[in-house]
Amino acid sequence: MRTQNGPLHHIRVLELGSLIAGPFAGQLLGDYGAEVIKVEPPTGDPMRTWGVCHEGQGLWWTSIARNKSSVVLDLRSSEGQAAARRLAVSADIVIENFRPGQVERWGLGYDDLVADNPGLIMVHVSGYGRSGPRAAEAGFGSIGEGMGGIRHTTGPADGPSSRTGISLGDSLSGMFAVIGALAALAERAESGKGQEVDVALYEAVAALMESSLADAEVGGVVRGRTGGVLPGVAPSNAYPTLDGAEVLIAGNAQTVFTRLCEAMDRPDLVTDERFATHVDRGRNAEELDALIAGWTATLTADDLLALLAEAGVPSGRVYTALDALTDPHYLARGMVQRLTSTSGVDLPTTGVVPAFSRTPGSIRTPGPALGSHDHLVEPLGQEA
Repeated sequence: MRTQNGPLHHIRVLELGSLIAGPFAGQLLGDYGAEVIKVEPPTGDPMRTWGVCHEGQGLWWTSIARNKSSVVLDLRSSEGQAAARRLAVSADIVIENFRPGQVERWGLGYDDLVADNPGLIMVHVSGYGRSGPRAAEAGFGSIGEGMGGIRHTTGPADGPSSRTGISLGDSLSGMFAVIGALAALAERAESGKGQEVDVALYEAVAALMESSLADAEVGGVVRGRTGGVLPGVAPSNAYPTLDGAEVLIAGNAQTVFTRLCEAMDRPDLVTDERFATHVDRGRNAEELDALIAGWTATLTADDLLALLAEAGVPSGRVYTALDALTDPHYLARGMVQRLTSTSGVDLPTTGVVPAFSRTPGSIRTPGPALGSHDHLVEPLGQEA
């Protein structure tokens, strides 16, 4: 399913594996125009029935498998392995997220495939990477979030660690898989050679943990859970409104804080010794938040946001999915797209990120029916 749209319209991807991390990488590459051939076991990818279901089909499947073809192969059989090798001959990228060593046992490792395809880029996604003392262990996104450090910093200050509400570890590793694949493609254009890309779930999370390591070793500060605030930075929080919504206000810069105080009709706060400087505001954040919350609670969310926008104070509603579906900015930017699932259900899905000015990506097809593209195996085998 090649397309002339998208910056990767000339790239063919073979997606092995299941669930979220590897398939999310495949979703992104497909959004950018690549042809993505997804190999599924005879029982199908578990994502077909994960999450919220409608008439027996997981709603997530329509999005995470969009722009993909479905080929059914039993990779545990010699016939399925041979068919996968034929598909890999014409692939630019192979993505797999099995436990390290599994594809090698099936004769589908990089060394097996590169012999017939020297320019092949093979992206491995696993819990702990392909080296190190824990490489052979099974790993899921939640475990990577814990080891990577984000669980320790997520949740209320006086409560236990928490997840973020989405499969963040899996999605981050999928994004790094795409970044690695694109970097390898750029290098291949110069050398003509492929290579392996090794993405560990815990490392994808750890890479986002800012200066946490230096903070702990050099600064003696181990970052912990702080709820919705950023320690030492105020005001920067979610505040209640008259109609029960939450509005985020980021007014910590001196000029922005001054404008916020003017919008509140409290210019006296600018020179109040408790809030006069950035350090003062951080030290007295709870007092300042209480004052701001008392003011925001007298206004509806729409009135508050209009007032803050006019004053030049960064702010925004804490959105639910229902808010996003009708938001004018989401709609103007094409961030709400619609697909008809294979069962005939009209479904919204997020748009392509990022936007390209000259070669825009696209969402062409929904998650496919199981095995609906099995015919792709033999023609590719004949070409090889």
